[in-house]
Amino acid sequence: MILEGKRCVVTGASSGIGLATAEGLAGLGADVVIVARDAVRGEAALGSVSEAGPGTATLHLADLSVQSEVRRLAAELLDAYPRIDVLVNNAGGLFERRTSTPDGLELTFALNHLAYFLLTELLRERLVASAPARIINVSSMAHRLGKLDWDDLQSERRYRPFFVYANSKLANILFTRELARRLQGTGVTANAMHPGAVASRFGENGGALMRMSYRAGKLFMRTPEHGADTVVWLASAPEIEGVSGSYFDSRKRCSPSRRARDREAAARLWRESERLVAASESAVAASESAES
Repeated sequence: MILEGKRCVVTGASSGIGLATAEGLAGLGADVVIVARDAVRGEAALGSVSEAGPGTATLHLADLSVQSEVRRLAAELLDAYPRIDVLVNNAGGLFERRTSTPDGLELTFALNHLAYFLLTELLRERLVASAPARIINVSSMAHRLGKLDWDDLQSERRYRPFFVYANSKLANILFTRELARRLQGTGVTANAMHPGAVASRFGENGGALMRMSYRAGKLFMRTPEHGADTVVWLASAPEIEGVSGSYFDSRKRCSPSRRARDREAAARLWRESERLVAASESAVAASESAES
């Protein structure tokens, strides 16, 4: 099997695209690490993925919108797995009302972008040591409606749920492009993809109108398996070995929006992300010091 002996980490793997991805990778022989927030759904996913292939399946629980949880998860993964061959950053959501995380960050930005950034950075050395390795970031065609406001990345002045989501998906592609640039020569590739409109639990937190629209449109949407197909292909296909910094839809390389191709914006987002995760780490250290 093409992924036999390969360790694949999939976030947001308890339902929808994430679960279908984990099952697809297991079907190719991979040892799959499921990352989920909810224990009940996580355990159900563990059973499903275990039955999907001959490899092992393990479960780790974490709320990836909280940076201390991302750091704890990364430490667990590094302690448990000597190699990581594939990292699929998939966990995300769309939320009706602006909510702040314990780190003081807007929830959509924290979960959909900063979790990708921080987890990847914390696992980067292990991925490089496991090369050839692959990173796949699940983005969306919605990125085409995104426009980052550098003075309001946390959407404090104006919060419109779908456009905040679109901004986070734009951030996914900018992050992927800058990550690919920084990984040149390491044997680790990074690519982003659009899974399509998928019939899943997505949109449940987007408000009544979003829920109604989403449910009404489910008949015309892709199945989770269809949405996950490109992710599984990016994780396993020999023909794209070495391809990095690209954006894919339905197994085809596509050109993302003009804003998503802005190299200066990609570099600036990286700096802003570094600043935000460093600030969170400093705040935690200060709190622990005060308690002691």
